Amino acid sequence: MMKMVMAVVPRDQAEAVLNGLVTAGYTATFCDSRGGVLLQAQKMLFIAAKAEDLLKILQIIREYCRAEIAVESEHSGETLPVDSSVSTVVGGAAVFVWDLEQFMIY
Repeated sequence: MMKMVMAVVPRDQAEAVLNGLVTAGYTATFCDSRGGVLLQAQKMLFIAAKAEDLLKILQIIREYCRAEIAVESEHSGETLPVDSSVSTVVGGAAVFVWDLEQFMIY
């Protein structure tokens, strides 16, 4: 069975993910997107693969795409207690996988 992997990755990490996939013998179609709480620029990667290749593809995405924690204070320039800062996950990949009933190239 074939699988479809859609990975939404930060634009600055997408080239490394794509290079890792190509080096391992996989291909991907991609397009630009923007969204999330901070309206970050991202790329959506679409990878059609055999089911037995799924874990390797997910490993490549995980290897080249890392999430970071950004901490922002609510009041700039002031000394604040520890509990008055806000942390947000920035970067990383959101990955969706589904079964493909058919895969054709015309």
